[in-house]
Amino acid sequence: MPATNDGVVSRPRQKSQMESYLHVLHALMLRDMRTRFGGSHWGYMIVVLWPVAHVIMLVLIYVLRHVPAPIGDSRALFFASGAVPALVFQYISREVMKSVITNRPLTYYPQVKLLDVIFSRILVEIVTGFLGLLTILAILVAAGVNPIPVDPFTSMCGYLAAILLGIGVGTINVSICAFFPAWIFGSILFTIVIYITSGVMFLPNFLPDQIYDVLKYNPVVGIIEWVRLGYYSDLPVRVDYIYILLFALSTLTVGLLLERHVVRKIT
Repeated sequence: MPATNDGVVSRPRQKSQMESYLHVLHALMLRDMRTRFGGSHWGYMIVVLWPVAHVIMLVLIYVLRHVPAPIGDSRALFFASGAVPALVFQYISREVMKSVITNRPLTYYPQVKLLDVIFSRILVEIVTGFLGLLTILAILVAAGVNPIPVDPFTSMCGYLAAILLGIGVGTINVSICAFFPAWIFGSILFTIVIYITSGVMFLPNFLPDQIYDVLKYNPVVGIIEWVRLGYYSDLPVRVDYIYILLFALSTLTVGLLLERHVVRKIT
């Protein structure tokens, strides 16, 4: 132990529980980024640009085919405003599930809990998604499109709702994978169906009421409409904000309960 000038032995300061937890969380995030992205900035850039490329390819297909936007004057803005929240939900729900599969050996250390692995991946995906969003906005500006919503608060709330729903569905996917590891492939098919029917490439409210009423049970439909309302204030839809938030919070609650009382007992 180091001694002071007075000859008194000083003890090193012990870390508080919060400091220890933040240290573990920081270490998990760094390990996650280094192992997934090859330990280089280029690897991380590829992961950020992957969903960006998805949005750009979707926009280019419809722009080059001269498919008119169902609303507004910009095809690029219409398709991007639908694809971004849908992909945010899709990527977070999938990566949260994959985090437990790839990082399960870390939970053998007493300092690392399964929930820490999940939470660290959530933070990484939120940062990655936000960087992707900024990149898409920059590309739209470079293309001469104004990407700033008429009501930024409304669009941002819809974007945050997509994050919350992705976290909730992701935690449930973790529990399902604990029983059926093959669900990692089933969840991909599930999110593809959700993506196709959520209204990324069309306006669901233009469909017959019988079909639209069924599609509204898909919360991603409401989230996309929520985001688009910030861009198109005259969009003839009514977003059920309470249903979307309750659905997202319910999936998160169920997922956390399953993780605590079921997954921990079988792992």
